Amino acid sequence: MQSEKRVIALGFFDGVHLGHAALLRRVAERSAALDARPAAVTFDTHPENLILRQPVPLLTSPGDRAELMCRLYGIRDVIVAHFDQHMMHMPWQEFVKYYLIQQHGAVHLVAGHDFRFGYKGEGDTHRLQDLCSRLGVGCDIIPPVYLDDRIISSTYIRTLVAQGEMETANRYLGHPHCFTDTVEHGKRLGSTLGFPTVNLRVPPGVITPALGVYATRVFLDDGREYAAVTNVGVRPTVGGDDRRVTVEGFILDFEGDLYGRKIRMEFHKFLRPEQKFPSLEALRTAVMENARQTRDYFNAQV
Repeated sequence: MQSEKRVIALGFFDGVHLGHAALLRRVAERSAALDARPAAVTFDTHPENLILRQPVPLLTSPGDRAELMCRLYGIRDVIVAHFDQHMMHMPWQEFVKYYLIQQHGAVHLVAGHDFRFGYKGEGDTHRLQDLCSRLGVGCDIIPPVYLDDRIISSTYIRTLVAQGEMETANRYLGHPHCFTDTVEHGKRLGSTLGFPTVNLRVPPGVITPALGVYATRVFLDDGREYAAVTNVGVRPTVGGDDRRVTVEGFILDFEGDLYGRKIRMEFHKFLRPEQKFPSLEALRTAVMENARQTRDYFNAQV
């Protein structure tokens, strides 16, 4: 049964970077002209996880990918396809005719220049355009997008995030690197030091930024936003033998309880590597200095 008509962007969209933005903006244009819903198809698992049988550390979870596409580019429907053995072995023609057109009402498709799909990647942009033409469905192929004479790619941005080069990563993304999680209980050590913190986890399968302290912003589920000093690491001064990587944010100028609430954290600038301090007072002094740096950083962005 065919659903409401849609203009659909095709891709994995990890990070929803500036290259993806070109596709999503074209979807918005075509949707307005065709009186259709702007949509995108992504996958719950990176295809290489099954095809190459090796995990690909991602920039964004499926939920964060969808949120970015909707918030930044006006996409209304994000279709998260389950990439399993059936999807992996689906012939490329079937993916277009039955999955996109019959199941999801595609009247126009938008894909990047290097998009491949279907069994063994046999579907490419030339075959896609030819089939769409025969089926009476519109199709746009978007050329590569460059920044600093480099093709923008999720692979390169993942390297930047892993190295803590957030400002460069954010230029290629076109927005701050971020993730969303529900605040969990920590060891409450921040409260004893005079700066209560929120404890988050990097979503499963998502790349962990380089260990260290960052100037970040947090967005609460009620719409409020705050600057924060965030440590990504194992907390060597207070963590003891627990080597589990945590994401711990000291939210500036905030009072209240956030346990159990969902927040989005944006990473803006790497401030310093994680380090072990000789005392809790030395740690507190360093965090207060990082708070000053964070305020200065965001004040300079206004």
